[in-house]
Parts: sequence; structure tokens; C-alpha cells
Amino acid sequence: MSSVTSTHASKGLEGVVATTSSICYIDGEQGVLAYRGYDIHDLADHSTFEEVCYLLWYGRLPKPEELKALKWRMAEERKLDASIFYRLQLVPKHALPMDVLRTMVSTLSFYDPEYNKNDRDANVDKAIRLTSQIAMIVANYDRIRKGKPMVEPDRELSHAANFLLMLNGKAPSPTAERAFDIALILHADHELNASTFAARVTAATLSDMHSAVTSAVGTLKGSLHGGANEAVFKILREIDDNGADPVDYVKGMLAQKKKIPGFGHRVYHTEDPRATHLRQMSRDLGNSSGNPKWFEYSSKIEEFVKADKKLNANVDFYSASTYHTLGIEVDLFTPIFAVSRVSGWTAHVIEQLDDNRLIRPRAEYMGPVYPQKYVGMDKR
Repeated sequence: MSSVTSTHASKGLEGVVATTSSICYIDGEQGVLAYRGYDIHDLADHSTFEEVCYLLWYGRLPKPEELKALKWRMAEERKLDASIFYRLQLVPKHALPMDVLRTMVSTLSFYDPEYNKNDRDANVDKAIRLTSQIAMIVANYDRIRKGKPMVEPDRELSHAANFLLMLNGKAPSPTAERAFDIALILHADHELNASTFAARVTAATLSDMHSAVTSAVGTLKGSLHGGANEAVFKILREIDDNGADPVDYVKGMLAQKKKIPGFGHRVYHTEDPRATHLRQMSRDLGNSSGNPKWFEYSSKIEEFVKADKKLNANVDFYSASTYHTLGIEVDLFTPIFAVSRVSGWTAHVIEQLDDNRLIRPRAEYMGPVYPQKYVGMDKR
């Protein structure tokens, strides 16, 4: 039987161009990542997460007064309804933070002042609120499950510094704040990755912003998308616990035909440009904290894998040691991805709705030949 389409299916939609977008540009051959035309290296070196949020949502870099206004708006929205705190306290302490985040993002819609609006202005407002609120949910849940008091945000601090304050109970050092700010910039968007595509598919049905972001969070939870840096740190911790040589440990994994997480990328055929900055951040944080071993383990593994397997480190590899040195629990690595990526998800939802068409691809049928003759129950 012939296919229902005139072209062959692409497994995983690899290489398929699904839409046009003005948000993110990637050149996998040259190792280029750019937001709205601005190279990620320039943004990481000179920008802030709040400025990148403005760029993603409004399509251009802000003027000083516009950036000041956005920071004020984000500070204003850095609050949660009392019922959200109550629900966080009722969550079983064994619950995965990603599951908690998925449920709470959906719940936030009940209390959004523009919950029944889906126009562009309302969705920009929701993007601002969700970016502030998701950071609060992740930090507060970690405090609650550890039996620690919740920490009020500080209106004078940046988004990055506020998150670390709410998470760790004290304001971060300038080095830690800048490192986390850069990490947020690097993770803010990455074109049609799985979670962003899920958000756009949901938005294309004319569902609401919270539903789209909930879809994205659920997609990000999967180990093939958002969980690789957790897997990286589990390896680093095993090496440390057992006093193993990092290279010997990785050789043992390869001998067992195990994949080394944090290496290779479907899009990039050279070094992931985000890994360039995270490597430096891991090194700097290790030195400033007086605990460089996590970077040193990572560096030895990277050197071996690159030489032996010709694979480059991706964004997940050095984010593992970076986040750990910042005092972040391993099971918070993926939720923190969402703390940043919500800026990109919401930008894509806004763009999708600006020129919407329902996303409804076809499947290449590979089942039994049509038509099959129905056989009665007594003759089967």
C-alpha cells in the first residue's frame, strides 16, 4: 500500500522545517547560536537575563528605561497566591521537583488576573508573571521539602540573585550571581527543541499560555531532553564517592556499551557554543569556592571523550558541575532549565499566535494492508 503522503517520514522529525521564526538562529556546522540575531557569546559577555527576556518577548534590545520598567514588573510579579504555598506544603516530600513544577504551573492559571485573555498584550503579561513565578516555585519547594523557612525575594536584586537568595537563604556572591545569570541567558531559548515545539503545538490549538507552558514542562521532564545534566553529575559523584580515576571510570562505561551523557548534539556538529561559557563558569566557580574537583573531573572526562570518540561537550556537561557548585540539588537541575527556558517558551507562544495555524502533521501509514476484512467473533 502506498503512503498517505508524498514524502517519506523523518524519524523524530529530524531535518524537517516545521515553521518560520524570528526568535532563534542556529548554525550547527559553525557552532552559532543567536537570539534575534544577537550572538550568544555577545549576550553572555555583556547582557543580563532580564535584557534577554526583553529581547525575546519584544523583538529588540531594551532602552535603559524599558529595561528598568521590565525589572520592576518582574519584581512586582515575584509573588505567589497563598493557595500555591499551601499546595506546595501538601505535596509529598518524595515528589520530583519537575512533577511539582508541572502541576503548579497549571495551577497558576487559576489565579492569573488575565486568565481568560489570549491576546498579545495579555500573553506578554503572562510571560513576565510566569518567569517570576516559576523561579519562586522551584526555590520555595526545595525549602519546604527540607523543612526550611521560605525566603522573601529582594526587590533590589536581579532575577538570578533572587533565585539563589530564595533557594539558599542568603544573597549570592557577585561571582555566583553572574555565573547563574549567564547560565540563564545560555538556556533561554534553543529554537524548536522538544519542549518549545510542544508549547507551540498547544498554543496552535488556541489554548492558553499556562497550558502551553505546562506542556513544555512535561516535555522537558523527559531524560532525552532536560535530564542529561543530572545524569552527568551522578557520574561525577560516583567517581568522587569511589575515589575512581575519571578517565578509567568513563572507559569502564564505554566497555559496557553505556552512553556518556553531556556529549554530542543533534544540531551542533562542532562545540555547542553554550558549553564554551559553562566550561569557564565551572572553572571560575570551582576556584572561587575553593572546591575545584568537580571541574577537574569534568575536564579530564571531556578531554578523553573528545580524543577517543570525537564528541564535543554540550550544554549539559559543564552545567552539572556549575549548578552543584552553586549549591543546587541534582534533582533541581532540570527545573532550573525551566526557570530560564520559560522566557523562550513564552516568546514562541506569542510568535505562534501572531500568525497562527493549527499544527497537524501526517503520519506515514505502515500498518496492515487496507482493506482488512472484518471477521466475526465466532470465526476468529
